[in-house]
Amino acid sequence: MARVETTEMVLQADEIDYNEETGYAEARGSVLFQHLAGGEEIRADRVEYNLAEDTAKYYNLRGVAPAKIQPRAGVLASGNPFSFEGRWAERIRNRYILHDGFITNCKLPRPTWVLKGPLFDIIPHQRAIARNAVFRLRKIPLFYAPFFYKSLEDEPRKSGFLTPNIGNSSRRGKMVGAGYYWAINRSYDATYRAQYFTQRGVAHHADLRGKPSARSDFSFILYGVNDRGLKLDSGERRKEGGFLISFDGRADLGRGFYARGEVNYLSSFRFRQAFTESFYEAIFSEVHSIGFVTKHWSWYDFNAVFGRNEVFLSTEPGDKIVIRRLPEIELRSRDRQVSGRVLPIWVSLESAAGLMRRNQPLFQTRQFVERLDFAPRVMTALRWKDIHLVPAFSVRETYYGSSYAGERVAGGNVLRSTREFSLDLILPSLARTFDAPGWMGERLKHVIEPRVSYRDVRGVQDFERLVRFDETELQTNTRELELTVINRLFARMKDGQVNEVLSWQVWQRRYFDPTFGGAVVDGRRNVVLSAAEMTGYAFLDGPRHYSPVVSAFRLSPTPGVGVEWRADYDPLRHGFVNSGLTGDARFSNYFVSLGHNLVRSSSLLTPSANQFRGVLGLGRPSQRGWGAAFSAIYDFRVGTMQYATTQVTYNTDCCGLSVQYRRFGFATRNENQFRVAFAIANIGSFGTLKKQERLF
Repeated sequence: MARVETTEMVLQADEIDYNEETGYAEARGSVLFQHLAGGEEIRADRVEYNLAEDTAKYYNLRGVAPAKIQPRAGVLASGNPFSFEGRWAERIRNRYILHDGFITNCKLPRPTWVLKGPLFDIIPHQRAIARNAVFRLRKIPLFYAPFFYKSLEDEPRKSGFLTPNIGNSSRRGKMVGAGYYWAINRSYDATYRAQYFTQRGVAHHADLRGKPSARSDFSFILYGVNDRGLKLDSGERRKEGGFLISFDGRADLGRGFYARGEVNYLSSFRFRQAFTESFYEAIFSEVHSIGFVTKHWSWYDFNAVFGRNEVFLSTEPGDKIVIRRLPEIELRSRDRQVSGRVLPIWVSLESAAGLMRRNQPLFQTRQFVERLDFAPRVMTALRWKDIHLVPAFSVRETYYGSSYAGERVAGGNVLRSTREFSLDLILPSLARTFDAPGWMGERLKHVIEPRVSYRDVRGVQDFERLVRFDETELQTNTRELELTVINRLFARMKDGQVNEVLSWQVWQRRYFDPTFGGAVVDGRRNVVLSAAEMTGYAFLDGPRHYSPVVSAFRLSPTPGVGVEWRADYDPLRHGFVNSGLTGDARFSNYFVSLGHNLVRSSSLLTPSANQFRGVLGLGRPSQRGWGAAFSAIYDFRVGTMQYATTQVTYNTDCCGLSVQYRRFGFATRNENQFRVAFAIANIGSFGTLKKQERLF
């Protein structure tokens, strides 16, 4: 066995002819070439190597190169090296040119996929180019690429065409798409994708990202569809086209100032329901935009806020509520202790000044409605043994430049002056420790935490005259008492770690003023701040002396298992009026997530609901072998499967194939979709199934 070795390479074979003066070597028989710096290893029948010029030729070669692994969520990864074979190849310094061969990262001799072509031009750790190549899956040719480029850099950014994709939809027809990625420079890039729907038209997706400086970045997305219209049974077409704009940016302005903005614009709710790929987005009827400049120092916070909230009431054009803040200046002071001699005293402040606007089908305000809000607060604390008493007093002055005058909005201003007194009584916790079952640990500790709170708000005289912009206008007169009991169960594991395995919180409020100073009117849906803070479900359809009993139960007996049940029991209606139950668990490769939502209070308050959602599955994104999952949302009230998804995935050691079927079945959309994605480990995937749409 002959051997030639330098600091960068090793060449060994049965026979080697070597000229020390010219640096030329020819190796024959069982040749092994190892490039120590790059990690490549090549076996060949014959190798011609010029050490002086760092060039070489390999004949009938087989080689491997180290795998480049970039672990990312939802991307198939493999430790397999890249394998390549060819009739002959040449090396010019750090560049390899492979002739009449193939490359793969599957295990040989029967690779699942190969990219085969007459010429491959590879520079390790930089890029790989294939010309006139054919991608084969188990010897079946899938697609032909006259020019294929793959970056091998650690952070690749290279302009080029994206992999085309195809799909099928019962509402849109056949789907064919392609795109182009433009690396403008090291700080900016842009992507454009076009997708043609044979039954509807063309969809456009533009994405611009940038990092103007080391302390700022932004992204801009525009998505729109030129829709020919959905063909109805009558033969007419209903146009559902439109567009959406999304912008997200942030910047460090220096001197402690920080800016952040998120702008979203939707041309119509009908467009979102027709063309979004997310069920939850399709049923979400709100669009929020906000931008702010903020600074935090000492005990103070400063915010300059620009906001726009849009709520679509239906799919009809113009049937929406738009609330705008342009701008609003906020100055806040967190609780700060100013005295501690006799009693500890803390003070805080909330203040805001802004220009507001509300626009909806029945009315609209002026373009700019002044609102000034000033609310100082003082608090102290008393303690006797383990009993804590925390009283607080605050004053709130709010000025409005416009108000209701009967059924219309007039320019008459309103000054609201409120006084609020609150008292929190925190009683001693009761605890008991006892032995735990073996599967829960060594010891269990049960803790009961009782709490009593009283609040008295007075001074709201013009509740019905206020235009509703946000929760500021929901404050009313009230005298109320809240009782809260929390049960907690802690488990100490064998390793000494303590986990909260169970918590159950129950609370209810007693209202001494059932009309909230006249703000609550019988026979209508009333929304006031006290009720909104109590529960997310409306319950005030008239005066009442007590709220529903709200219960929040959470259970996590072992890692990977969690159950949560949130329910409202209304003694006035003698039953549970709202209930939300969720459960999640993962055991090894099996996972399940179930949920049920029930609303059966008065139709005057909240529309009835009885929905079930569930996800069952087996597998992980990078697990070898078969994986499958099923997701569904079923509405018992209307007896309809509103959304269902089935996904089946098979992963080998180097690639994976995923097939997904989706079904939309709500009021304005009845559609079936079939999506496919083929993933190559450590490289990426192509197809119509995006990673954010996968079930696992």
